Amino acid sequence: MPVPGELTFAAPRGAKPPRHLADLTPGERREAVAALGEKPFRAGQVSRHYFARLADDPAHWTDIPAASRDRLASDLLPDLMSVVRHVSCDGDTTRKTLWRLFDGTLVESVLMRYPDRVTMCISSQAGCGMNCPFCATGQAGLTRNLSTAEIVHQIVAGMRSLRDGEIPGGAARLNNIVFMGMGEPLANYKKVVGAIRRLTDPEPDGLGLSQRGITVSTVGLVPAMHRLADEDMKVRLALSLHAPDDELRDTLVPVNTRWKVSEVLDAAWNYAERSGRRVSIEYALIKDINDQAWRADLLARKLKNHRVHVNLIPLNPTPGSKWTASRPEDEREFVRQLEKHGVPVTVRDTRGQEIDGACGQLAAAER
Repeated sequence: MPVPGELTFAAPRGAKPPRHLADLTPGERREAVAALGEKPFRAGQVSRHYFARLADDPAHWTDIPAASRDRLASDLLPDLMSVVRHVSCDGDTTRKTLWRLFDGTLVESVLMRYPDRVTMCISSQAGCGMNCPFCATGQAGLTRNLSTAEIVHQIVAGMRSLRDGEIPGGAARLNNIVFMGMGEPLANYKKVVGAIRRLTDPEPDGLGLSQRGITVSTVGLVPAMHRLADEDMKVRLALSLHAPDDELRDTLVPVNTRWKVSEVLDAAWNYAERSGRRVSIEYALIKDINDQAWRADLLARKLKNHRVHVNLIPLNPTPGSKWTASRPEDEREFVRQLEKHGVPVTVRDTRGQEIDGACGQLAAAER
C-alpha cells in the first residue's frame, strides 16, 4: 500500500474506480474468484482477511497458497486511495485524514475518540452538488461519486488505526459511523446503501458493525428518503434542515426550492415510523441568519410530538466566509425555546476547528 504522502499515478478524470472486494456481494466475490481459476471458497478467505482481520497484505494470508495470493490481491484488492496527510488535535484523539483517490481526487474523513465511544465521519462523494452557501464542500461543487469500496475503505483504515494503537488511549472498537463528510449521501444512493451492507454484514462477508450505530445525513432528497425507508434498515436518518421556514431554507439549502420543509419533514416522519428510529434534525446555528428566537419557536412547533431529536451545530466557519457561529446568548435562547415545547435538543460538541475541521477545508487547502 502507498505510504502517507506518497504520490501515486492518477488515472484519467472520469475513469471508474477499479473493482474491489468491497464492491461485490458474497456471491459476486465467488464468481470473481472462479473467473481467476481459483476455487470459489477462496473468496471467503480473502473476505475474512480484509473485513475480519483488516489485513490487505497478501504476505499475511498464510491459509492461501503462495502462488494464489498475489493474483487474488491484484484482482480483488487493488489500491484505491492513499493518505496525503493526517492532521490531529484534542491530544491526537481527533484525526482528520486527507485521501488521494486512484484518479487524484481528494476526499476527507475524520476519526473522533471520546472517553466512552469512537465515531468516524466519512465522505460519500468528492465535493457536493447541493450548493449550500455556508458549506465549504458545497461551494466546491461535485467532482464525482465515491464507489462502495472507496466509502468502506475509509472505515477499514480507521478501524485498523484504532486496533494498532495509532490513536491515544489504547486499542478501541469503532462505535459510530456518520455519513456527514463530503457529499450528499442520498445523491449517491446505490453506493451508499451498498457500503452500509458491507459495513453491517456479519463477518467475514462484511465488518459486522451495527446498523444502529450508523447515521445517514441528507439535505432532504425526498424520493431517496422514501426509498431508504423501504430498505428495512435500522440506520438513523439525519435531516440537515437549518431553517424551519421555506423563505430562508430556499437560500440556505437550495434543494428546498424542489422539496419544501413540510414535504421533507413528512418524509422524515415516514422514515421514523418505518424504521422505528428517532430522526435527528441537524441545524447549524448561523449568527443573525437562522438563530432568532421566533425561528426556534417555529421549528419546535413543527417538530413537537414526533420521534425526533434536534442537534444544534455551532457553525464551524470557513476562511473568508461571511457565515459565522451564533452568539452564546442566542444559542442558549434557541435551546430554551425548543425545550419549552418539549423537543429534545443537544448542542454538538465542536471538534477540529484548529485542523480545518469543516468538511472540504483540508481538500481545498491542498488544491
